[in-house]
Parts: sequence; structure tokens; C-alpha cells
Amino acid sequence: MVARGVGLACAVGVLLLVTLASVALGAKSVSLGEVWHGLFSYTGTDTDVVVRDMRLPRTVLGLLVGAALGLAGAVMQALTRNPLADPGILGVNSGAAAAVVSGISFFGVTSLTGYVWFAFAGAAGVSVVVYAIGGARGATPARLALAGTAVMAALYGYTNAVMLLDTAALDRMRFWTVGSLASANWDVIGQVAGFLAAGTLLALALGRPLNAIALGDDAARSLGARVTRTRVLTMLAVTLLCGAATAACGPIVFVGLMVPHIVRALTGPDMRWILPYAMVLAPVLLLGADVAGRLVARPSELQVGIVTSLVGGPLFIHLVRRRRMAQL
Repeated sequence: MVARGVGLACAVGVLLLVTLASVALGAKSVSLGEVWHGLFSYTGTDTDVVVRDMRLPRTVLGLLVGAALGLAGAVMQALTRNPLADPGILGVNSGAAAAVVSGISFFGVTSLTGYVWFAFAGAAGVSVVVYAIGGARGATPARLALAGTAVMAALYGYTNAVMLLDTAALDRMRFWTVGSLASANWDVIGQVAGFLAAGTLLALALGRPLNAIALGDDAARSLGARVTRTRVLTMLAVTLLCGAATAACGPIVFVGLMVPHIVRALTGPDMRWILPYAMVLAPVLLLGADVAGRLVARPSELQVGIVTSLVGGPLFIHLVRRRRMAQL
């Protein structure tokens, strides 16, 4: 336990360094002194604007979204007892995308703040549908995964059909569907922060019952766990976390899938340690990818969703090939 605590403290230290890099590095390099001035002695200079009005909200959103995706991936893999599960397995990303494209095509939504509410409503609605199709109170991990896959496929076809028929929707959706932190602002953060906070607290509270469920439903019941309630609360946590994160910056892949695998290699299977580690290390990955995307394509940038895909694909293949890390 001491080693895990020390490891978590080290992970927090790494997160602080990556957070600082996210504020200081980009198309325009900013010194630590200029970062300090922009944060605490703001006078409205160009550098101050870059630090406080552009990079600070971007970094804060990256922290919130990264933590949300890491927690959502960890609880989803525990719920389904499937190490290849990610937050999209319930169709959350597909529901959000379908709602956004509907808002653009049928309701004329054009702003990012408008996307947030459509995306969150779509994610929440799809989670309810998947739970109902999966058997509601009689839902099992396999049925939930199959229901999510089926709904995801149907919504994917709907979204593509609408975008092909509406070029305006296609043009506006292209940026959102890549997954990006570039449009972060305090209004968007304020709209999703409450949902992310509620989802985070709920996910962290589920560590012990998810440990019991990992032993199987019968064993969990014999240990006093309320299996149905745990599944409902886990789906609610995933909806809050992944729905709000997807609404804020689009679907970002591999973070919620890959980070729990890395964490389990450090902590073992105990969800009470996996969840806080995932909450810390997922923002490290997300912000690190965002900084890399800004540096490799100066003065332009690669969106963070592209970088996580490019890095996450080969790395995840490597992790899966190491069988001891592919086990729950």
C-alpha cells in the first residue's frame, strides 16, 4: 500500500509538470516568468492573453476531460469485465455525435455552447436506451456490450447519412468529430464542470462494489453487493463523465481504453487504487498529446484526438500483446 501511495504521489507530480508544459508550450513559447505574470499579474499584454485567456482554459478543460475519460474507461471495463471496453461501448460517443448533427441540421445550432447540450442529451438518451435493450434490471455485461454495439452501429449510419445530405452539417461536424481542446473557453468549462464533478464522485464511490462484481454476480451478491444498483450507478457515472467530456471537445479515442491497462500494471486489480490512478494519469496522456500536437505542427497544430489515435494505436497493440496487462 505504501508503494501505491508513493506511486500516486509521483503521478501527481508528473501531472503538475505536464500541466505547466501545457500552459508554457505551443505555437508561441512562453517563459516561466511570463506564465507567472499572465496568471497572477495580468495586464492585458499579448503574452498575458495567450496564457490566461487561451492556454489556461484549454489546460483546465484537458485536466477535466482527461480525468473523466480515464475514470469512465476504468469503471466501464470493470462493469463489463471486458479489458477491451472503452467509454464508447455504450454508444455514448455515437449518441453525442448523432445529437450534435441533428442540432446542426434540424435546429440550426452553430455554436460550441449549443453543441454541448445537444451532445450531452444524446449521450444520456443513448445510455438509457442501451440499458433498456440490455435487459434493464436483468442486464448482464455481455448484453450491455452487445446492446451498445448495436445502437452505436445504427447511430453511426444515421450520422453519416445526415452529414452526406447536409453539407453545412458536414463542414461543422468535421472539426468536432476529430476531438479537440482548441476551442476551450470558460463558458464551456462552466457548462460541463458540474456534470464532471458529479460523475467523478460517483465513480470513485463505486470502487468497492466494482471489486465485488469482478468476482462474478453470484459471488458479489454473497458478499453483500447490490449488483443491479451498482450497474445502474456505473452507467450513470459513465454517462455523466463521457457525455460531458464528449460534449465539450468531441470524441477523443484511446484515452479511456488505454490508461486503465497501464494503471492495472502499476496497482493490480483493486479498483480503489485503479480509479484515482486513472484520474491522474489520463490527463497526463491527454495534455501530453495536446502539447505534442501543438509542437510538431507549428505554427499550426494537430488536434489532440488525432495525436491520441496515432500514439494510442501502436501502444495499445503493444499492451495487449503483453498478456499480464490485458487481464482485468
